[in-house]
Amino acid sequence: MKPSTQDQSTSEARVVSSNGRAKWEAASAKAKLRDANFTTISGSELKPVYGPEDAEFDYDTDLGHPGQFPFTRGVHPTMYRGRLWTMRQFAGFGTAAQTNERFKFLLDHGQTGLSVAFDFPTLMGYDSDQPHSLGEVGQVGVAISSLEDMEILMGGIPMDRVSTSMTINGPAPILLAFYIACGENQGIDPAKLRGTVQNDILKEYQAQHAWLVPAEPALRMITDAMSYCAEHVPQWNTISISGYHIREAGSTAAQELAFTLANGMEYVAHGVAAGMDVDEFAPRLSFFFDSHLDFFEEICKFRAARRIWARKMRDVFGAKDPKSWMIRFHTQTAGVSLTAQQPENNIVRTAMEAMAAVLGGTQSLHTNSMDETLSLPTEKAVKIALRTQQIIAEETEVAHVADPLAGSYFVEAQTDRLEAEAEKYFEEIERRGGVVACTEAGYIQREIHHSAVTYQRAIESGAKKVVGVNTYVEGKDAKPEIDIHRIDPEVEREQCARLASLRERRDAQAAKSALDGVRAACKDGSNLLERFVTAAHAYCTLGEITEVLREEFGEYKEPKIL
Repeated sequence: MKPSTQDQSTSEARVVSSNGRAKWEAASAKAKLRDANFTTISGSELKPVYGPEDAEFDYDTDLGHPGQFPFTRGVHPTMYRGRLWTMRQFAGFGTAAQTNERFKFLLDHGQTGLSVAFDFPTLMGYDSDQPHSLGEVGQVGVAISSLEDMEILMGGIPMDRVSTSMTINGPAPILLAFYIACGENQGIDPAKLRGTVQNDILKEYQAQHAWLVPAEPALRMITDAMSYCAEHVPQWNTISISGYHIREAGSTAAQELAFTLANGMEYVAHGVAAGMDVDEFAPRLSFFFDSHLDFFEEICKFRAARRIWARKMRDVFGAKDPKSWMIRFHTQTAGVSLTAQQPENNIVRTAMEAMAAVLGGTQSLHTNSMDETLSLPTEKAVKIALRTQQIIAEETEVAHVADPLAGSYFVEAQTDRLEAEAEKYFEEIERRGGVVACTEAGYIQREIHHSAVTYQRAIESGAKKVVGVNTYVEGKDAKPEIDIHRIDPEVEREQCARLASLRERRDAQAAKSALDGVRAACKDGSNLLERFVTAAHAYCTLGEITEVLREEFGEYKEPKIL
């Protein structure tokens, strides 16, 4: 058969390309290179140039159009032409009243969603007046010990019109119950509440360490939340499967991708095992990724995540609803990339990371403030971080085109690499007995730890350059000339006094009855979130509810990994 004109043109182009590459290789072999480590931030070797031989893909199978399987190019057909990503700023400090003021400040300056940071006692399930909480109340987030605190936090904020994300895990279903009860007390139908609770306990065991109970009862609480919200709070994302903290703990991009999606598949498997249809709850799953400083690797990570999840949900879990195939995710710029030295440089770091998240197709974005490595952010720093997103959205024009880097030899090759590396981890996790077994044995924790050590050694040796830390360094005595946000110690005294007053004012019998209901649900298998909502309305405190859970389920014991 005589070759077509198009075939002849393609063949000729390959010859020209081959000849050109040979000349380039000869010339580059003679060139002098600068002293640098030519790898990704995760340590993967990079070629000096990428071409057709590095990125062979079938457009329909591997990329597809935006809004179409496998969603490599985005989950919506028009992407940001239809709607910009949700702009969130993580906020929370001191008392609920202080954080309420910050929320209103952010909303007044154009933020489109709230993201709540809780203090350490709340994250660990303790009331502000318990001994474990001493000195920590309100320091790194807002103190929420009861429904009353939640009512103050959301006072004057239209809960049916603002989407709220809550970053909490071990006691997450209890905080969600406080939020649902708060909305009901405002007269809002729970069906109109929108938002996300992180509620990702596997990641806590692997990276962040804010847990309450062992894995199986913790997973049960998550599936109870999925089931309850599917019926009563259908617009709520009951879990945000988080790679962010895995990355912040020191993982590579491929490890963040693999462990996050493996955790997500474990939650899906538990939901199915609990008797739910996968298409009943999968569309409300959301994810949370880090956007680090390696600009292209991060973009490729987001693209690979969409493709992997779509294939797993359709082909492994048998989901029929295309909404179940879509991975929807929030992104936060990398806190671990911020430096205490020359903190104004963090504005530039955050801008680059935010741009990568947008080019990678995120649905929601938080930009870190320049001073967060030194303290809770000031209002000025928060506003600069928010304006960074607004400049990207309104001035750079990058939101006009969906997945504009698609087809780049480099981008497609790195997307394929990250997917392949993730698949190797999936195989290893399965070989070792699954995510829970790997976590309880410390395998995932060790992998993250080894990557963190490798990265830190690269910084200490100077192989990895960090401006202001090991290169372009200023004098040792140089101090940042920026304001520091400090929490008044009076906050703890005020919070403890209010909590004591609540216990005196509430109906003691109603509180006891509600706690007995939680204990009964632990034993009989009935839905725990339903009992938490009842306990919230009775003004039971966070610590009182978690004490019942610890007594009934025990506490998680961390494996030794070194």
